[in-house]
Amino acid sequence: MAKMRPFSEELIINRIKLENPWWETGEIPAEMKNLKTRLYFNLLHKQAIQTTIKRAIVLMGPRRVGKTVILYQLIQQLIQDGVQPQKICFLSIDAPIYNNISLEELFMLCRKALNSNTTSGFFVLFDEIQYLKKWEEHLKSLVDFYPATTRFIVSGSAAAALKLKSNESGAGRFTDFMLPPLTFQEYLHLKDLSFLFKLRLTEWNNEPHWFNLSDDWKSLNKYFIHYINFGGYPEVLLNESIQQDPGRFIRSDIIDKVLLRDLPSLYGIRDVQELNSLFNVIAYNSGNEFNLEGLSQESGVDKNTIRKYLEYLEAAFLIKILYPVGINTKKFQRASRFKIYLTNSSMRCALFAPISETDEHFGQMVETAIVAQWLHRGTVPLHFAAWTGGEVDLVMVNPNQKPRWAVEVKWSNQYINSPGKLKSLLKYCKENKMNRGWVTSIDQFDRLRVQGTELVFYPAAAYCFSVGKNSIEEKQSSNHIFS
Repeated sequence: MAKMRPFSEELIINRIKLENPWWETGEIPAEMKNLKTRLYFNLLHKQAIQTTIKRAIVLMGPRRVGKTVILYQLIQQLIQDGVQPQKICFLSIDAPIYNNISLEELFMLCRKALNSNTTSGFFVLFDEIQYLKKWEEHLKSLVDFYPATTRFIVSGSAAAALKLKSNESGAGRFTDFMLPPLTFQEYLHLKDLSFLFKLRLTEWNNEPHWFNLSDDWKSLNKYFIHYINFGGYPEVLLNESIQQDPGRFIRSDIIDKVLLRDLPSLYGIRDVQELNSLFNVIAYNSGNEFNLEGLSQESGVDKNTIRKYLEYLEAAFLIKILYPVGINTKKFQRASRFKIYLTNSSMRCALFAPISETDEHFGQMVETAIVAQWLHRGTVPLHFAAWTGGEVDLVMVNPNQKPRWAVEVKWSNQYINSPGKLKSLLKYCKENKMNRGWVTSIDQFDRLRVQGTELVFYPAAAYCFSVGKNSIEEKQSSNHIFS
């Protein structure tokens, strides 16, 4: 039997040089350089150049949201900032040649490839970090050993695993940076359509709200429907050939890899078909109210197993679970009912088929898209209100158990002419002494006083845009951007 030979140091260094062409050219590859940046880019750049805090950045998020691209764009920006290209090292840990090599040794080999005897001032980026066993221990050691002027940034697609390991081992040493699917604002930004919305200042909830001042709602809603079907992933959005068969791309590159590989390896799941069956039921009914008994009957999965699977799916950032509050906004001690939303509405399109605005499920997908925008705020206390004979789609609850706002998500203009039909919203506002309630529409604005409550009617696309835009701008203005 032939003796197994490890890769030579020379071969590894040649691979490192290949991955870092800017050491010679001074710029990233053209195919990366010409791509538009996501609106999250400035947030990552701000965090990356922060050297007063000795921490590594853990860039995480669902698959195919642009993590590798944003790292390349960060490299180009650092070069433009005046950082020497030879001070920026990028390594993709999924390359077989790096198998079982520690991060410490890889950094050493980078410096050897550059004939550098110093460690200060380097930006070291490790992509697909989940392929290194016990990566969190390696990264923790780097942060402890090297000065704050040496910046370490890692990224990975197995979001659930990264979050778990980061929380366990990186307390005080890692800064988590979540890159979610695209907001509706980012969708329009990447398609050069941001001009469609302009700011109109209001006093509503002390936040700016954005309006389509062209009043061409037919065109804008066409983009909104396209966003719901295809807008979550940059690669799908910008590639029409993928849009012809989004299921093949999203299902194989995103959903299957999470359900069949990431989650089973992390949590020891054995029956992946059972997990897949449950997820299909959830995806088709995103925005619906569920209970364990109903989910068990629909998916054929035991109730106790469903509890674990829901935890796993939420940890993987595939779903978001909202729990109810009563009409008095108090939480239930035992929440036997809950709503489940996809974190990205285009997953439903990929699994089944594109949805039209006339589909009976379209209102639920509008609600799913709106919830997805709020998720960009982080741990926002979102709930739905439910009581005997009534329900309100979305409420945000303050720490004092008082509602901050309440929204009924509708894909209809009929309630502007018949606001009295919004009995649950009006009752909830009256019970909680709220001056205002929100209602989304197709394309109509209005403000009506009904039974002592002001109802603000706001097109769903504009509401979606406003929440997403305000979420990112809130992060940009915050001194504590990330957890």
